[in-house]
Amino acid sequence: MGLGWSERAILCEVCSEDHDEDYMMQITNSPRMGVCGYDTEVITLRRTDREVSEKGEILDILGKCQVMHLGIYSPDYPYVVPMNFGFDYNGHTLTLWFHCAKEGTKLDLISQNSMVGFEADCSHKLIIGEKACNFTMEYESVMGSGTITICSEIEDKHKGLMAIMRQYVPDGQYEISDDELSSLCVLRLDVASITGKRLKTA
Repeated sequence: MGLGWSERAILCEVCSEDHDEDYMMQITNSPRMGVCGYDTEVITLRRTDREVSEKGEILDILGKCQVMHLGIYSPDYPYVVPMNFGFDYNGHTLTLWFHCAKEGTKLDLISQNSMVGFEADCSHKLIIGEKACNFTMEYESVMGSGTITICSEIEDKHKGLMAIMRQYVPDGQYEISDDELSSLCVLRLDVASITGKRLKTA
């Protein structure tokens, strides 16, 4: 069955009858959006030698990344936007945070469909080969999917902005007034599934 970050199957209404509410398909799987966890085989990485599956290592990669690419549904083409971000992990739930202007294409599209994908990568190093086909690139990356919401509560906005500040200035101490928070748009992404990959040549 398809597994997400919580290591639980996300099931349709029929298949969830024999399970508790936590298994209901409140959010959808990735990469087969909207597919019941009992209706498909486990989706595995083609290059399992590069897979990062340990949660601590995935969080470590997230901590190294500077920019996250957010993929949003659009009627014509996928809409991908690079954004600064932060994250929280409470031992069970991974939450990504973003902030942006209070109006624009992102928010228009999110209001129509809150299911999004995301990707971030870091630790790039070009490896020179004797032939063109022997070149490669070291990297670490994460990608996944989830549901994004526009925060309306001051408390949520503050929590999100503090997470973003920690991502870039871990030891900094900053205060943000309620008036400043009211003027900002903060986005919260509840992660449904996430995978990690890494290529190191040495």
